[in-house]
Parts: sequence; C-alpha cells; structure tokens
Amino acid sequence: MPFNYLESAIKYFRRQKSLGDKAIEQLSEENLLWQYNENSNSIAIIVNHLWGNMLSRWSNFLTEDGEKDCRNRDSEFEQVISSKEEIIKKWNDGWKCVFDSLESLKEEDLSKTIFIRKEPHNVGDAINRQLAHYSNHVGQIVYIGKMVLDEKWKSLSIPKGKSKDFNEKMMSGK
Repeated sequence: MPFNYLESAIKYFRRQKSLGDKAIEQLSEENLLWQYNENSNSIAIIVNHLWGNMLSRWSNFLTEDGEKDCRNRDSEFEQVISSKEEIIKKWNDGWKCVFDSLESLKEEDLSKTIFIRKEPHNVGDAINRQLAHYSNHVGQIVYIGKMVLDEKWKSLSIPKGKSKDFNEKMMSGK
C-alpha cells in the first residue's frame, strides 16, 4: 500500500485534537483558567493562542501568507477567555479550520510553496511545522491538567506503572 502523507498528517493532527479534547473534558472552568504564576500560560491562554494561530495559518492556506495582517499574536497570550464554553468553542473552531484546509489538499499540492511571514515553505514542511507546534501546546495542556487534578487525573495513555500489562494485552491480540 503506498504511503499517503496527507492521510498520515490528518491522522496525527486528529490524535493531538483528541488528546486535548480528553484533557479539557476532565477539567473544570477554574482548572482551565489556572496559571502557575503570572508568567505562565493557563490552558485558556494556550487554547486562545492555538485558535489564533490555526485561523491565521490555515485560512486560505495555499493562497495567502500564513501570518495574516488581522492577527494580533500578542493578545493571544492575555487571559481573555472566561468560560469553559468559550474555550471549547475556540478549540473546536480552530481545529475545524485546520481540518477543512487539510482535507481540501491534494497530493500534488505538497510540492507547492506557501509563505509564513514571507518565508517560503513547501506545503509538507508547513504542515510538519504546525503539527510540531500544536503537539507542543497539547502537551502543555495535558501537563497542566495533570498538575491541577493530581491524583484525580485520568491518564490519556498508558497509566504509570501499567506498561507491562498494556504490552501483554497488545501482544496477546485481545
């Protein structure tokens, strides 16, 4: 079976969204707005930044610079979201923009050049850049969630101390 890069990229973006969905679902509004200190980001701030980045990078992906004039990146790092509902809406709206754009691409688009801040990127590199960026921030969301929930946190992968059990289950085919 031939490798399909776009299908693979979409799969890994969906995994990142799913991890974020599962983390956000476990957390209260208070948890989502919590900041370790004044210089740290809350999950709400991270989501607001991702939303701004996603809309800027993926709107008119093949035809406009990925850093839109209307974007105010600095304001993305202010605590402007005040409810869990708003966090979820921005989270989902941002990801919708990502997936709508990715799902509209064709294999022949991978050799095209797009621009981010006037810097040229081939489409595959631009996709990889965003996948790495979003994975970093989803990791932050998960880590903050684990900190604020402590022992109440429900693992999103293999629970600590359960690797052997997990591997045995996987290897047995059950």
